[in-house]
Amino acid sequence: MLSRHLIRNASIARVGMLSCARPQLRFISFKQEDQPRIRIGSTAPNFQVDTTKGKIDFHEYIGNEWVILFSHPADFTPVCTTELGAFSRLKPEFDKRGVKLIGLSTEGVDSHNEWVKDIEEVETQGEKFGFPIIADGKKEVAFKYDMVTEDDFKNLESGMVATVRSVFIIDPNKKIRLTLTYPASTGRNTSEILRVVDALQLADSKGIATPVDWKKGDEVIIPPTVSDEAAKEKFGEFRKVKPYLRYAKV
Repeated sequence: MLSRHLIRNASIARVGMLSCARPQLRFISFKQEDQPRIRIGSTAPNFQVDTTKGKIDFHEYIGNEWVILFSHPADFTPVCTTELGAFSRLKPEFDKRGVKLIGLSTEGVDSHNEWVKDIEEVETQGEKFGFPIIADGKKEVAFKYDMVTEDDFKNLESGMVATVRSVFIIDPNKKIRLTLTYPASTGRNTSEILRVVDALQLADSKGIATPVDWKKGDEVIIPPTVSDEAAKEKFGEFRKVKPYLRYAKV
């Protein structure tokens, strides 16, 4: 275990030296006015990076599938370890839904690979860790997707920067469909992220909305833009609570 943390410290030192000796490695601009606007419906910014599974072009990685991109403050941190383990255990469920997973922190591939060994030891019960982790040493992705705190944004030009716990669900058209941002201290709910994928995919395929706390198999909401006649033709019998609040099974 000690050797892994020594590798991590060496990785941090290397990043620090590179940031001083080779400034051309940094992203071209960290000016706030140059930062892409990430909104629901925005095209996910593209990037090319090293990962634990080799180099990727992000848009090529998305291909024609859904993707969940999520960031972590740093390697070898306790909350992140539990999260990555949980995502890896849930990977078969995401696979069933045609969803790829990809994580990120601003440390290097060597550090990530050592961290994965810990995750496999303590979180996946020896099962192989199932998806790539981005090595965002240049902090390009952290900048493009606004994955840092207010204070760290001011320090993007220098040294290591910890990302916040960002989550982006991206559809096959490379459009942002959900954004979540958690503080570094708060672990995410992987079941909620899976639930949102189910809701989005059902809404896209059936033209419905989902109510509070909806889960797969529950009633859905018929949009107000659909008339009662059209709703009956499309869904069969439905439950009308108010003219604007109608429930159906799909």
